[in-house]
Amino acid sequence: MTSTSAPANPVRARGRFAARLLVAQALVLGAGALTTWLVASVLGPNIFRDHLEQAGVAHTAAETRHVEEAFASALLISIALALVASVLAALAVSWYFSRRVQRSIGNVAEAASQIADGRYDARVPDPGLGGEFATLALTYNRLAERLGATESTRRSMLADLAHEMRTPLATIDAHLEAVEDGVRALDDDTLGVIRGSTGRLRRLAEDMTAVSRAEEGLDVTPRPVDAAGLAAAAAEIASDRYTAKGVRLHTELADAGEVRVDADRIGQVLGNLLDNALRHTPVGGTVTLGCRRTGHWVEYRVADTGQGVAAEHLPHLFDRFYRADTARDRDHGGSGIGLAIAKVLVEAHGGGISVTSPGPGLGTTFTVRLPGRR
Repeated sequence: MTSTSAPANPVRARGRFAARLLVAQALVLGAGALTTWLVASVLGPNIFRDHLEQAGVAHTAAETRHVEEAFASALLISIALALVASVLAALAVSWYFSRRVQRSIGNVAEAASQIADGRYDARVPDPGLGGEFATLALTYNRLAERLGATESTRRSMLADLAHEMRTPLATIDAHLEAVEDGVRALDDDTLGVIRGSTGRLRRLAEDMTAVSRAEEGLDVTPRPVDAAGLAAAAAEIASDRYTAKGVRLHTELADAGEVRVDADRIGQVLGNLLDNALRHTPVGGTVTLGCRRTGHWVEYRVADTGQGVAAEHLPHLFDRFYRADTARDRDHGGSGIGLAIAKVLVEAHGGGISVTSPGPGLGTTFTVRLPGRR
């Protein structure tokens, strides 16, 4: 049988800290008061006697002794009263600030305990003790905010992963069960459905690997590339898919000079944007891929005449697994992280990516800006 000791009471621990701080300050004040007393009692009478001699006033020995004793007594009494008053005032101020510091430490400890219990909304108020404590509170609150966002993303990611995996796994299970029961034959159609579901699982795994590697900054080898040629290559690769669906792919490629990028990675970005536009553009629609030079930047633009995006969804389109229309993307096989991969890869090259849409049914435009090569 094992025994465990109970954790120390944080309130008592805080009380001990405040008491020790107050005792330490009292010792410093006491040492200062004693030093002042000793110096005044030793040096004061001698200095007074020297001034009497310099004044040249004749006194008898008894009068001189009486005057010196009166001065020493008055000096020591006044110094003693002044020291007692100053020590009491200093202790009062020290007690006040010790309580303030104790309360600030207690707030941090309590918030840390709440975060340890999974309550990431805990915040530390500014204790009003100066810039250092304000910075500590602000930094702690930012940390709690980031931890909360990370935990929310983790939960959302796990939920989305489970949801994405459930459908293809259920399809595979249902068809295998039907084959075992003799309801379906193991023909090409059945195998095709099973392969399609396993392919969807494979794409999900590949997308997860891609975004993880992109965030780690792996496999990015920049070199000078013709900016317009990079866009033309992406359009050529996507052209067969556009033709098969009946969506027109239009290019507007101006001479934009060179960009220093990893051609494969930026090609992947443009490919993701073109695939995203194709999924959300109906038959007969148009997707335009543009490239132009704007100052020191090269700008790629992918604009479609598709379903558009509502304003409340625009800030979240680059989040992992976020889909403005979950059912629609699932039907088209999207995992919801293609745009997240694009964002990470563009930012790894020192650029930025943005999206605009007038609203549902009015199309969407993605813009990629990369530093141009001078």
